[in-house]
Amino acid sequence: MESLNVILALLVLSKTVLGSRSNHISAVSDLIHCLKLPVRVSVLSCWSESEKFHFLKEINAITAVRFSTEDQQNLPWNDRNLHQNLLVIDVGCPESKELLRSAGQLLYYRVKWIAVNINDPNCVKFLKFFGDLQVLISNEVYYICREDGVQGYQIKQVYRRSLATELIEETFGYWNRGMIVNLQHPKHSVVRRRNLSRFKLRASVVITHNETLNHLEDYREKHVDTITKKNFFLTKYLAQDLNATLQFSYVNSWGYRDVKTGKFSGMIGELQNDQADLGGTALFLTADRIKEIDYLSMTTPTRAKFIFRSPKLSFTDNVFLLPFSGTVWLCIISFIVLSAILLLIILKVELRCTNVRYGHVIRPNLMDTVMNMFGTSCQQGSYLEPKSLPAKCLILLSLIILMFLYASYSANIVALIQSPSNKIRTLEDLLNSRLETGAEDTVYNKYYFMHETEPVRKAIFDRKMKGRDGSSSNFIPLDKGVERVRQGLYAFHVELGVCYKVISETYQEDEKCGLQEIEYLNIIDPYYAVQKNSSFRELVRISLFRLREFGIQGREHSMLYTRKPACSGGSSFIPVSIVDVWPALTVLSWAFAIAGGLLVGEIVWARIRVRRARAKIHCSSSIQFNCD
Repeated sequence: MESLNVILALLVLSKTVLGSRSNHISAVSDLIHCLKLPVRVSVLSCWSESEKFHFLKEINAITAVRFSTEDQQNLPWNDRNLHQNLLVIDVGCPESKELLRSAGQLLYYRVKWIAVNINDPNCVKFLKFFGDLQVLISNEVYYICREDGVQGYQIKQVYRRSLATELIEETFGYWNRGMIVNLQHPKHSVVRRRNLSRFKLRASVVITHNETLNHLEDYREKHVDTITKKNFFLTKYLAQDLNATLQFSYVNSWGYRDVKTGKFSGMIGELQNDQADLGGTALFLTADRIKEIDYLSMTTPTRAKFIFRSPKLSFTDNVFLLPFSGTVWLCIISFIVLSAILLLIILKVELRCTNVRYGHVIRPNLMDTVMNMFGTSCQQGSYLEPKSLPAKCLILLSLIILMFLYASYSANIVALIQSPSNKIRTLEDLLNSRLETGAEDTVYNKYYFMHETEPVRKAIFDRKMKGRDGSSSNFIPLDKGVERVRQGLYAFHVELGVCYKVISETYQEDEKCGLQEIEYLNIIDPYYAVQKNSSFRELVRISLFRLREFGIQGREHSMLYTRKPACSGGSSFIPVSIVDVWPALTVLSWAFAIAGGLLVGEIVWARIRVRRARAKIHCSSSIQFNCD
């Protein structure tokens, strides 16, 4: 009888245990349905076939379910869609603890976890189980456990702010008989955990001028390390939004890769070596940096470009050809030639049919008549005195027409000499122009200019930036570069907002007109960055977005950066220089050269003819003497 009672007790106990294990699996499937995530479910456990079948039956709405053992190779290390993975792990299996230790960043970055122990779901033991694991603040680890005296199961989450801090436990909800009561609103953990409770965040800040340390918050010397000062403010507001404290470290560069070691220096080096949590100064996005840090938000809408004052139009074009279009020039030439031909016809008729004689003043040939009409078109008058009525009418009509053309041409020349040129718009135009170039003496300017491989950009550095001795003498201070831009014919590569502040304070109103920009770096605006796969990544990103949406980012930008100054002073008179009249001087020089050449040729030809004539006379005299 006693043996029968023992058997019955064991049967009841086994039925209770099986029912408990079945309820535990049901709680897991109900939690997945409650989260409503488009996930790929992977079960890493030592479950029996009946337990796996029961899980598949419960989770029939989700198709992508995979069962495997607690082997490290079964973790989704190389899956491009990590955010779609949900891993269910039974911590009661012997290899589960080692698997979670090896998971590393998968435990807190992008992958979601549900931990169960269908053999012993005690909540206290669960909390001890996570004691030495990397369940950092960004993790999505849920565990289902049971407390003594509580009906059903509790669904909890656990996280720590760093490996050196204590675990923090959250109660997500309760499960009882197929129902989940969710206590967390909102569901997203990154929103619930925004309060860091004065946790210390490490921020690395780039300082390129020592004086900046004295003016980080007083809005003085705004044109020095402007990007540093703006992001310093944003980092402080970010810490206030997250209820955190800050520990700043100061470096002298953003960070560039060492060719020999492959490691980065400066701020990126500190992020790479876990010496900083936040990149406290925005930096440019480049291909080699993407693998080392995470870019979060564009906080500084400014760029570095070549800035220069538009040169005079005569610097890039021949202003003596610009007043008229090609069609008008063709019509003027046609008019001169046709008028000369008509004048020639009139002269021929007058010589034959009338008694009008012009003596030696003009001969009725095409060359003389063309020269006469050309002199008339240049307002030099006509050396032909018309005798007959047709000739008088033709000369008078030509003078009237060409007078209007001459007036229009002269007025356009005066206006064009005072006009700026807009032909320098690309880097290739800048390379082929006569503008001198320089850049602000900063670390990033030197790095990008010296490491540029694109042909046009490399040619600008080799031909316009390098000194004759190969030195970087064209990297000069901001004030000196802006002054050279004011003097003209100089392009200065500098951060726009910083340069415009100095320009607005030092330039005359008319000197602010005609400022042009050409982009050299060909990269997007600077971004705020954190460590690669940082556990604070989403917290910082959302906080930065909040600062932008609330207008705080825009306020700091307007306080520290200056917009392009408006051209309100008109244009002042620009004196005529050699460049303006260079085409005319060139034509005059060629005319002098051709005239001199023709003169020499005529002299030589005249002497040759004289010698030939003397030779003939000498020969004829000799023949006559012999005959006598």
